[in-house]
Amino acid sequence: MSYKIVGSQCTGCSACEPVCPNVAIYEKDGIFAINPKKCTECIGYFDEAQCEAVCPVDKTCIIDPAQPRYQPQA
Repeated sequence: MSYKIVGSQCTGCSACEPVCPNVAIYEKDGIFAINPKKCTECIGYFDEAQCEAVCPVDKTCIIDPAQPRYQPQA
């Protein structure tokens, strides 16, 4: 599963964008979103998802259950 940003809770602070190791986070109309095709949940980079760690609003960066779980290449 990739992460997603709950748009209605996003303050547009941009804290998440520079910490994403996959450049999966982008801004559209002042709100940030995550490209699920690029999100690896920070697996292989960090022990926790960086977007979730730096977001100032709790439960704004969350796992998207509609997306398949990320599988690192063997």
